[in-house]
Amino acid sequence: MDLKQLNFSEIIKTYSEFKINSLQGRYLKEEDILYVYKTLSNKLKIKNEGHSEEGRIISSFRVGKGSRKILIWSQMHGNESTTTKSVLDLLNYFLVYPEISRNILENCSLIIVPVLNPDGAVNFTRVNSNGVDLNRDAYLKTQSESKILQSIYVEFEPDVCFNMHDQRTIFSAGNTDKPATVSFLSPSFNEEREIDDTRSKSMSLISSANQLLQEFIPDQVGRYDDGFNINCVGDYFQKKGTPTVLFEAGHFYNDYDRDETRKYIFIALLKMIIDVANDKKSNSVEKYFEIPENKKLFYDVILRNVSHTNKSIDVAIQFKETLSENKIEFIPVIDKIDIPAGYYGHREFDIKNQVLRFKKPVQFEEGQVLSSFILNNNVFVI
Repeated sequence: MDLKQLNFSEIIKTYSEFKINSLQGRYLKEEDILYVYKTLSNKLKIKNEGHSEEGRIISSFRVGKGSRKILIWSQMHGNESTTTKSVLDLLNYFLVYPEISRNILENCSLIIVPVLNPDGAVNFTRVNSNGVDLNRDAYLKTQSESKILQSIYVEFEPDVCFNMHDQRTIFSAGNTDKPATVSFLSPSFNEEREIDDTRSKSMSLISSANQLLQEFIPDQVGRYDDGFNINCVGDYFQKKGTPTVLFEAGHFYNDYDRDETRKYIFIALLKMIIDVANDKKSNSVEKYFEIPENKKLFYDVILRNVSHTNKSIDVAIQFKETLSENKIEFIPVIDKIDIPAGYYGHREFDIKNQVLRFKKPVQFEEGQVLSSFILNNNVFVI
């Protein structure tokens, strides 16, 4: 099959054929991940790259024999699991569709680390077991997980790196009422945020993926601020001359498990891999900067026109993600009272001229848990 003719609409429609269905929700249990590793390792090469600070194995999959080398790592922040599902779906996609896989893997060699921070993943924390943010440890390399990633990088000498993350539900794609379902960044390599050939390559990959994503999630792709920080892995690798793309899996409408977002991350990742396999040459710097920069304009829920202290206010509610019995509970907490205009809720309720009541007394104050309310005798669970 000619990779240039790959039908991404058909891929979205048939996603269930290669999606690893045992991995669902935001929290991925360690035993479920290890079972998937074992299943995939029957046909793909898996390697023990070393151990986390708590002694958990950090594994990589090594596929392909081509000259164009791609390094991908996910879940360096343990509470960011969406891209882990996407990269494991990618490995299974290669197995389910061997012809497409062959065309890619004859031109590319890939090392994929699905979970770089297994201790954080078990505890559903951004940081590792020592409380260190691995994406602020690139320069000093104080942690085992950071040293392992750097060791792979030095040994492999990749031509391209993909750094996979999740982002919070607060982000909009620019100054709009559209959520940033997928976001990207071509990191800076210096304080001046200059653009050299290395950075231009990562920008071109992002521009190509964005053009594809607009067919599926129009106006829902954002771009992160490119302020330079040598402690961030993307900035560090870009400074060393390796084109690096930051992926951020965000919010799709009422998709708190991010199973829809999972698909869009996958097709963006596959598109970039195909561009590398085809050695696609383009200069899309201008199109990269046409992607709107992310803004923090969203709350999970907004109660509009609430009567409070003799005036009408808007109350913003944000979910606090809490691990409980191997599941993530989304605890609704009042984040801000009387928010200004220009903010949006993923869900909104207009209280104007309606009777608002609660089953038990509630103080409208920041930090208050607000799990349900009664509006005109109808109970709404947040």
